[in-house]
Amino acid sequence: MLNEAQIKKSKPKDKKYLLNDSKGLYLRVDPSGRKYWLMRFKENGKPHEISLGVYPEVNLIEARKKRDELQNRRKNGELISIRPDKSPATFQEAAAEWLKVRMRDKAAGYLKSIHLRLNKYILPYIGNLKLTDIKSPVILKLCRKIENQNFIEAAHKVREIIGQVFRFSIASGYCDYDPTPALKGALTPRYKKHYATLTDPSEIAILMRSIKAYPFDLMRLAMLFSIYTAARPGEIRHAEWSEIKGLEFDPIRNQNPVWDIPAEKMKMKRRHIIPLSRQVIEILTECQQLTGNSRYLFPSPRDINRPMSENGVRVALHSLGFTKEQITPHGFRAMFSTIANEHEFNRDVIERQLAHVPENSIRGAYNHAEYLKQRIELMQWWADWLDGLV
Repeated sequence: MLNEAQIKKSKPKDKKYLLNDSKGLYLRVDPSGRKYWLMRFKENGKPHEISLGVYPEVNLIEARKKRDELQNRRKNGELISIRPDKSPATFQEAAAEWLKVRMRDKAAGYLKSIHLRLNKYILPYIGNLKLTDIKSPVILKLCRKIENQNFIEAAHKVREIIGQVFRFSIASGYCDYDPTPALKGALTPRYKKHYATLTDPSEIAILMRSIKAYPFDLMRLAMLFSIYTAARPGEIRHAEWSEIKGLEFDPIRNQNPVWDIPAEKMKMKRRHIIPLSRQVIEILTECQQLTGNSRYLFPSPRDINRPMSENGVRVALHSLGFTKEQITPHGFRAMFSTIANEHEFNRDVIERQLAHVPENSIRGAYNHAEYLKQRIELMQWWADWLDGLV
């Protein structure tokens, strides 16, 4: 019989091998170093093998208990399927149980992103396949289809989700193999972003909660204003109260409040309009009590006639524990672009909201309100999505 010391000392070899415990219980050690519990028996004269989980998630005592339960069922005349009773047969069933067990305490916004990737990319392709039939090439083909749509980040996220479902299934005894590690070097590398940013909803949720708890009101408002509007840091710093049009929403005239930035302040020297979501209106309403007598929305604490320091938001982020390798003020724009594109908003609308206009676009050069209706909807969705994470 095995003991914990023997199990811990067992080392991987060139080929997988078995360590015998007792009564049909074995520990399989793979060349990768992963260890799995197996129960071997004969049913109708044919040898069978059941996975009882992965070690150390399932320890020796728990593995023996699972074995004994299955042995007792066999003694009572019950035929034991190759997989444990009621265990998921398909990826979709395993994913549903994974969501129920492991994801139930996650934030609403994070769960929405998980469901989006599952329903859009994963389940239509491998949902009805048995776990044991899903090999690395199948997942690679799925990820390649996503990459071909230029969603490189989404392809990596999909691989990670599939891997989480498989690891949950291994620990639950539904299968004994995770095909996703082999894909780590096979996918197109994530884009090397010039500006560090966050794209994982769980990390963005931490960022939003941290900012909302920031103790200094004006800097807290400046950071939130930056995220919700996705404007350039320089545009944020030099934003003036005179540029805020229609702060009070007028439902009768159906005029949406906007931030109307003159051409001389823009990088491409083109006038730019940013629709203001309900959340941004609340920020500005609070901000008015602090800086309403200043020219700037976010003036310097030393001189209200000058804009705040260009390092202000960067320093505040650092004080919250975020390094420049994780997120920068300019990275808020990359965050917005990545998430909006992944949720399949019109790319032209997203690019116009970011004030990205092709050099040969005559129409875009003069029509500062291009796609304004769609951008109003986009910016309100973005603010609601961020709040959903919190």
